[in-house]
Amino acid sequence: MKTARIVPWAAYAVVGAGALLMLAPFYFMFVFATHSRTEIFSLPPPLTFGHDLLTNLAILTDRIPFWRSLGWSLYVALASTALTLLFCSMGGYAFALFEFRYKRALFAFVLGTMLLPGFMNMIPTFMVMDLLGWIDQPRALYIPGAASAFGIFLMRQFIAAAVPRDLIEAARMDGCGEFGIYWRIVLPLLKPALGTLGLVTFIASWNNFIAPLIVMRSPGMYTLPLALRSLQSPVDTEWGALMAGSAIATIPLLLLFAISSRQLISGLTAGAVK
Repeated sequence: MKTARIVPWAAYAVVGAGALLMLAPFYFMFVFATHSRTEIFSLPPPLTFGHDLLTNLAILTDRIPFWRSLGWSLYVALASTALTLLFCSMGGYAFALFEFRYKRALFAFVLGTMLLPGFMNMIPTFMVMDLLGWIDQPRALYIPGAASAFGIFLMRQFIAAAVPRDLIEAARMDGCGEFGIYWRIVLPLLKPALGTLGLVTFIASWNNFIAPLIVMRSPGMYTLPLALRSLQSPVDTEWGALMAGSAIATIPLLLLFAISSRQLISGLTAGAVK
């Protein structure tokens, strides 16, 4: 009996210790955002909040167009999320509820693209964007990945498990067109999966560093990760300002995850049990 009581508490202790370990970098980021560079590198380092937040923010906005970069990041993340939800839900709907030639081969090809490492796309992406004249344009960041293999796979699996075929056939018999079925019947049933895919896509776009590095040239067009990276210097990095910018960039993600964490879990587990 004693062992049965101890085991749950031991599990809670391990999980709690792991949570504290994962939260430590976030805590120190917010703490260092309120200290000067000299204080950050002092021994021992500061463990409580300081009084240099406004100074760091002034340095941050003086060194880079921080608020402009923040706006570009928000615009690109929202556009990427909206397009991904639209195209991936349409692709998942087609693969789940339509029968057409080479359906399995095409779906296998879509899944096969998930096996390719990301660095293989860097040079082709730059060449295509340069050919289209999209270098230094925000659309080069959200259009190429609008129909992601992961999104199509997630939508297809959810639709196959959660949308009854009889409902689709009844709508067709009533004269509803395919786009009307998709818009009026399928999409409302996809809210858990759409919420999950939207959250994952927004976070991935917000944190994306490689794509802006490839296609953006003007500092005024930098998204936030690239703008913050430009603050680093071999000899003169203002780490307090960098931490302040990183903290501001992290706050929207923390709020978004706190609001939609239940939606994320329900979307990932939907269809696991019938």
